[in-house]
Amino acid sequence: MKNIIKCKCIALALSLLMVMPIFANNNKAVHPGSVYLFAYTPENLSGRTGLQFAWSVDKENWHSVGQNHNFLLSDYGRWGSQKKMKSPYLFQDAGGVYHCVWSLNDKDGSFAHAASKDLINWGRQSYPEVMQNNNCLKPIVSQNNGVFTISWKSSANGTNGLFAVTTSNFVNYSETKTIQDSKRSDLRESITISGILQNGTVHKVSWDLVNNLIKNEQLTTYNNQLKEESSKTDPVRFASLKPVNATITVDGSGSKKISNMLTGVFFEDINYAADGGLYAELIQNRDFEYALSDKEGRDKSWNSSKSWTIEGNQNTFTIDSLAPIHENNKHYAVLKTTEIGKGLSNEGFDGIALKAGNKYDFSLFCRNLAAAKTKIIVRLTGKNGEKYAETSINSNSVNWKKYNAVLVSNKTATDAKLEILPQNQGSIALDMISLFPQKTFKGRKNGLRADLAQTITDIQPKFMRFPGGCVAHGDGVDNIYHWKNTIGPLESRKPQRNLWGYHQSMGLGYFEYFQFCEDMGAAPLPVVAAGVPCQNSGTGGAGQQGGIPMDEMDEYVQDVLDLIEYANGDVNTKWGRKRAEAGHPKPFNLKYVGIGNEDLITDIFEERFTMIFNAVKAKHPEITVIGTVGPFYEGTDYNEGWALADKLNIPMVDEHYYESVGWFINNQNFYDKYDRSKAKVYLGEYAAFLPGRPNNIETALAEALYLTSIERNGDVVSMASIAPMLAKEGHTQWNPDIIYFNNSEVKPTVGYQVQKMYGNNAGDVYLPNSITLSDGNEAVQKRIGVSVVRDSKSNDLILKLVNMLPVAVNTQLDLKNLGIAASQATRILLTGTPDSKTALPKTDAIAIDENFSTEMPAYSFTLIRIKTK
Repeated sequence: MKNIIKCKCIALALSLLMVMPIFANNNKAVHPGSVYLFAYTPENLSGRTGLQFAWSVDKENWHSVGQNHNFLLSDYGRWGSQKKMKSPYLFQDAGGVYHCVWSLNDKDGSFAHAASKDLINWGRQSYPEVMQNNNCLKPIVSQNNGVFTISWKSSANGTNGLFAVTTSNFVNYSETKTIQDSKRSDLRESITISGILQNGTVHKVSWDLVNNLIKNEQLTTYNNQLKEESSKTDPVRFASLKPVNATITVDGSGSKKISNMLTGVFFEDINYAADGGLYAELIQNRDFEYALSDKEGRDKSWNSSKSWTIEGNQNTFTIDSLAPIHENNKHYAVLKTTEIGKGLSNEGFDGIALKAGNKYDFSLFCRNLAAAKTKIIVRLTGKNGEKYAETSINSNSVNWKKYNAVLVSNKTATDAKLEILPQNQGSIALDMISLFPQKTFKGRKNGLRADLAQTITDIQPKFMRFPGGCVAHGDGVDNIYHWKNTIGPLESRKPQRNLWGYHQSMGLGYFEYFQFCEDMGAAPLPVVAAGVPCQNSGTGGAGQQGGIPMDEMDEYVQDVLDLIEYANGDVNTKWGRKRAEAGHPKPFNLKYVGIGNEDLITDIFEERFTMIFNAVKAKHPEITVIGTVGPFYEGTDYNEGWALADKLNIPMVDEHYYESVGWFINNQNFYDKYDRSKAKVYLGEYAAFLPGRPNNIETALAEALYLTSIERNGDVVSMASIAPMLAKEGHTQWNPDIIYFNNSEVKPTVGYQVQKMYGNNAGDVYLPNSITLSDGNEAVQKRIGVSVVRDSKSNDLILKLVNMLPVAVNTQLDLKNLGIAASQATRILLTGTPDSKTALPKTDAIAIDENFSTEMPAYSFTLIRIKTK
């Protein structure tokens, strides 16, 4: 740590020396007492950047603070297409606080506001709705007697006007009023920065303030250089490195209790993880509820007939919604048969995978529209007409009725399709057409794909977080995930658009999530929206953070309380009874509930979160509520989220960060500095990445290395889950993931193997250790990780040794006074070239005693499990 700080200081000092010559002619001081500061956003980048600064002594010669370095970024709207900052206006109030207001785009009736005391650390952003059916352009802010006036131009519908609101706190605003141009003083100036004319505001400030801005930019640049470290530069970085000798001494006297739940899993329906993935249903669009809106109109074929094909020149297939099975399942198919022997077929999810000899449960709802009995042949066929299985049902009702049958496949195939062939002319209505393998995980009805579920279970996760992620709080208020829509009979569940760009049938609902957790022996950790939608929503206006209306929040809070009753309530309670009716009279033993997911920590968020948190705390003090501190390991949402946790005494917060391999190498001390008296940490989403987003030995070892520090800090970090977990080949929205799959294969990654090694070898006591290396190079030290834990149940000692160097580390282990009881130990070794995506762990036995030697091969993760007395 001292060496890291020393290097940073040297880097900063060298950078400052580059600035100093500007003032070499000033004999009285190294720098002036004050300078001019120009605040702007580059207009040539169309708002796709943030607040930047330049400074000058004479307002003639301007010096940028960094190269396109942003001190404030807009967090309004979606990634990519939005999150723009246009025409920022910086203003310092009478108390010395800086306020920045800016325009968000050319259409929304909101401006943005954020405040800062030092122009580096910014407070919450807000996006007040001040115009209806009009925009807010070039806002400015002024102050008079403690009251701020924000004014702007509007130009929608071909009309131009000036408008304003007043506020004393940037939370509550007056009504919008029309103003005259004489009431508005826009102090923006045009200044040439690096040869480009820019518009912004000029302020006379102290040199110390600018100097701090420069230092902040230099530190950010230095940290970004550390983030870029990877094995590609190892041949240069370690050109002369010889095999390293290491002595590791474990101190049993300084042991401490740590969490035994450090390895869990996080399930989110991204990358087709649910429908077409873990959920074992083989029919795509079984309920005819696909809609253009699922893909926001980008795919015209994505509608109620998606994946269905009609055969026979005279046969027709239409969609109707008159008298459906259930109001939540409005659409159904009407199949009119004229040509017998032809009918309706479904392609499944990239085909239907079958195994020879396996049985498949078929079901459908049917209604005879002509009041005649209808025989229906049901077949599974190949692309060339091969018949894999066949059965039949007899529809005999003019009302909706469910029919069941069993199909037995005579062949293993990956490209089958389902055919429904009426044997009578006439029309029938069809809905909820389903095909399930009987061999689901644990044999559950409406169950999970056995091989995928088993692969997850093999991690031995201590908990599972579900259903998201961004899915939990949705794209706009109307897309928030409501757990009550996902339970009960399948035909009554309410499907909806998945914000990752497809459809959620809700066949995999809360009951199935709870059941899967129980079947794995993992604690359930449901996440509910905190009354606001996803921070990257593209719908809803006023920046995605408009939130559920306050007059509806009592009902939403009750929904959260009802969830706890559904999981844990007695069968005589309303929701406990519904759980029992689903087939599980015993409680699911829920202990944790997450509220929110990497949200913007705004006033709107805090108000709603506090309502939910206080209600759960009051009625269910036995439940550990997990708060949220944003999507990054630093920044406004992180700081504001932690401040809210301190204010409300939240017992645990959910941290997220997806970072480069270099970040994980250089931040192994991240949790060493955390205050143990404050909230515990759930590291709910993390992963190491490289350019191209592979999952390989290098990313896996970076995660293994970092997890040694997580175990070391297991007294403050209570839980951790890598993300995302599942990804269907050909349907990924995010990489890397730890388990890839197609219809017939499961392909665990190297990163999965690391999770499995940690999950299968967890401990609840951490034993401190010291390591002495023959090479004192800091870069060498940071690439060797050691964790030693004890499992109290077995009393086994578990050593985790990570080597991210291109050379072997010859290791001498001193385990005196630890009660070593065996002469042999189990060793698991994962190693390969940094770019290997196929490396697998190998298990063997090695000779050990209280003092023994072993080798950590180049680029390896070694796990040694030792029996003790």
